[in-house]
Amino acid sequence: MKKVSKLFITLIAVMLIAAGCSGGDDASGSDKTITAWAWNVNVGALEEAAEKFKEENPGFELKVEDIGRLDVYDKLSTGLAAGGIGLPDIVLVEDDRIQGYVEAFPQGFLNLSDKGFDEHKDLFPNFKQELTSKNGDFYAFSFDAGPAGMFYRRDLFEQAGVDAESIETWDQFLEAGKKIKEETGAFAMPLDKFKDDPTFRMMLNQLDAYYFDSEGNIDFTNPKAVQAMDMLKQFDDEGLIKDVDGWNGVVSSTIDGSVATVPFGAWYYGTIVDQAKDSEGDWGVFLLPAFEEGGNRASNLGGSSFMIPAASKNADVAYEFMEFFSTNEDVQLTAMDKYGLFPSLSSTYDSDVFTGPVEFFGGQDIWKLFADEMSDVPTAYYTQDYSLALDESIKAQADVFNGKDPKKALEEAAKRLSDRTQRDVNSH
Repeated sequence: MKKVSKLFITLIAVMLIAAGCSGGDDASGSDKTITAWAWNVNVGALEEAAEKFKEENPGFELKVEDIGRLDVYDKLSTGLAAGGIGLPDIVLVEDDRIQGYVEAFPQGFLNLSDKGFDEHKDLFPNFKQELTSKNGDFYAFSFDAGPAGMFYRRDLFEQAGVDAESIETWDQFLEAGKKIKEETGAFAMPLDKFKDDPTFRMMLNQLDAYYFDSEGNIDFTNPKAVQAMDMLKQFDDEGLIKDVDGWNGVVSSTIDGSVATVPFGAWYYGTIVDQAKDSEGDWGVFLLPAFEEGGNRASNLGGSSFMIPAASKNADVAYEFMEFFSTNEDVQLTAMDKYGLFPSLSSTYDSDVFTGPVEFFGGQDIWKLFADEMSDVPTAYYTQDYSLALDESIKAQADVFNGKDPKKALEEAAKRLSDRTQRDVNSH
């Protein structure tokens, strides 16, 4: 009986150990599966990177949910407010929202510097480093960027006898716009004057100003902001801005040739190539004009990065994958080549992709032009109140286009924003 009991106990023990080992294997397998939230072409870029990562990491799996940009933010905010419940291991966040999330949820995201990401920081331009970090610690993996430029119609410029390469300042572009309008009937540029302010934002950024200063104070009263808004007003006063209805209006004016330029981030290349196929060879790019001769012409509009919620149960695997994703040249060049996502990884700029001609743009080396400006882009300061500031900026722009003095309109916008956020207005 004793022998039976001992044998029985031994068998039970072996079974429990085996079960424990088996459970551990399952857990280990599940630990290699991570989830991500992203949208649009970013989903494909992640999935392509996952296939490359699996080559050296067997058993790794990535499950990406394409749930739409605004839905991502709604779900992310709800999950963070609930202490991390229901969040993925990786989430795509646009650069203009990163600082706001870190401010609002200081414990909500994995501190990447604690994992050693600082060793990679010099691979990215300064402005991306600042956008993805807080108080010296990184909380996001830099991904794509939106170096800005003037996409212009070569045929319209030639018809008007205007040399795009000779345009160095906004004043010069204003005079060129008048001539183009007179000779071709085309407007200088499109803008939804009462619902969006992308050109104003690019102007602010190139002037090293923005809605907020580096201390988080409201900066609408900065003389540079007044200078930018006044320049827009001059274009409007001359009838050179085509008032369009939202994104579709911008695209329509691109297709029909009713505008001579479209000032936007490098990502607009994809829209032109996709939507205006018949205009191959008619396009070129030059940098944003400066506000004075020799002034800064570098700016950025758009861009995104990836973050790991602190509640992730697979944070180590998520970190290893995203470290690979953000620092691997092949991965970033694939994202660029197949999905039009302009990389922030500076080592990619020496590749053939960035040094060769683009036939659709008349053989111009447009990617080299965009890459060369990345190191000169100033940092834009967003804060968690960015959406409110954007709203007030658009109102100020609308007031200016309705006849109000730019300085007055921006002062009123600063006061309204201060009332809504309780932030101080920077006195200049």
